[in-house]
Amino acid sequence: MQETGVRNGAFGADKFGLKKLKEVRWNLGAPQLYQYSLSSGEAVLSADGSLCADTGEFTGRSPKDKFTVRDVSTEKMWWAGNQSITSEQFDALYADFLTHAEGMTLFAQDLYGGADPSFQIKTRVFTELAWHSLFIRTLLIRPEAADLASFVPELTIIDLPSFRADPKRHGCKSENVVAIDFARKIVLIGGSYYAGEMKKSVFTTLNYYLPAKGVLPMHCSANVGPDGDTAIFFGLSGTGKTTLSADPQRTLIGDDEHGWGKDGVFNFEGGCYAKCIKLSPEAEPEIFAASNRFGAVLENVVLDERTRVPDFDDGSKTENTRSAYPLDFIPNASRTGRAGQPKNVVMLAADAFGVLPPIAKLTPAQAMYHFLSGYTAKVAGTERGLGNEPQPEFSTCFGSPFLPLDPSVYGNMLRELIAKHNVDCWLVNTGWTGGKYGTGSRMPIKVTRALLTAALNGSLRNVEFRTDKYFGFAVPTALPGVPSDILNPVNTWQDKAEFDKTARALVGMFQKNFAKFEAQVDADVRAAAPEVKLAAE
Repeated sequence: MQETGVRNGAFGADKFGLKKLKEVRWNLGAPQLYQYSLSSGEAVLSADGSLCADTGEFTGRSPKDKFTVRDVSTEKMWWAGNQSITSEQFDALYADFLTHAEGMTLFAQDLYGGADPSFQIKTRVFTELAWHSLFIRTLLIRPEAADLASFVPELTIIDLPSFRADPKRHGCKSENVVAIDFARKIVLIGGSYYAGEMKKSVFTTLNYYLPAKGVLPMHCSANVGPDGDTAIFFGLSGTGKTTLSADPQRTLIGDDEHGWGKDGVFNFEGGCYAKCIKLSPEAEPEIFAASNRFGAVLENVVLDERTRVPDFDDGSKTENTRSAYPLDFIPNASRTGRAGQPKNVVMLAADAFGVLPPIAKLTPAQAMYHFLSGYTAKVAGTERGLGNEPQPEFSTCFGSPFLPLDPSVYGNMLRELIAKHNVDCWLVNTGWTGGKYGTGSRMPIKVTRALLTAALNGSLRNVEFRTDKYFGFAVPTALPGVPSDILNPVNTWQDKAEFDKTARALVGMFQKNFAKFEAQVDADVRAAAPEVKLAAE
């Protein structure tokens, strides 16, 4: 077996059981991975130097194809939110992966998950495709070259898109599979060319191990102001985590996954993974520039046939077009991936009903209620089978597919951290105003940015607030530069009776969803729910 690149010769691919490989290419950088990817036809080059790849049938994650080994080590798993396979089924899958890899040339990357050395996990990723190797190298944290010669992984991922699972033999549901064995710290990914499955597997693993170490893992972006005021932004894909955290007036810590512990906030990743449908230099200049240069990886973005200029407005392949790029492509990004204790927590919701105000201030009890609710609208293409329109969704802790432990574990940790550090909490609607999706329009990003700036710099605390009739949270009545009508959603609807009907329906959806948490939370959190009688009248 031929091996090239810098590696730990005493801990090679054979330690994972990989044998009879044609070659392993270790820890290659962007130029080499571009070369291999282009020469094999995996991807094409855009006009500005980014690498453009299609992911085929799977243009997003497939949560129904994700499984965890159920054994004595996973007794504390949140099985209500996760699917299980047996150790024997995983062993069969593992053996079949190794057999399938025989004769292949694999790409291997040794990387870190977590910017805080006290809590990071050493991760080795074997990929069948060169562009997948570049993707994960971009998204995780790259060790210093000197550290690679002694690198011994704690977590190993093998990613073989050409593998086809056998549901009868492997205990899965289709030929596509993501299987995690927490006892052995192994992840097997087969059947999908969507590269995001790799990064989310690392996130899931950190979500499993970090709470016991006193660290809250979070599906959030984070940035820090010039005075050291850290802010975190919870939200599902498409709600604005990446866009809103890329603020030229603040230092970006990271755009998707972080931990919050005794020393503050730290990024899990070394890159960004931005949705780029309708990406423009006017609305998102930093992300646009980062996506149009050598080293960026574009997924499912349509290129002009003649010029190969990306058409970010074209969603014909999927609305979930993506751009992956190193964190340092953002000029004001943190070089350490770490910051102090947060002063503000922002929960982002893309409200497809057009009912929520553009911003609301939450009490600590309301913050826990909305964190456990995790309301947003899934955007078409983010997950397999969603169809063409956004759908309202409650994803607890703003990351249900990635939670191995019961949501109350994460909810209680968040509440304790908010109380301990006296954090201000906000709910921000980046969804629709003036009507439901299809009638109203998307919330203007200038309005969202203005309100967020006022919240983060403290000036929003000093304005007059009203109590929302339906949800009970505090909503500002006016802010310079923001149209007053947009702060009170009913004023943006032509049909006021329809607004009231829609708002009451959404209240009922919140109540119905939260019923499963009521026995696990305190009375003040239950009291933070929208008023029960409104939905029943």
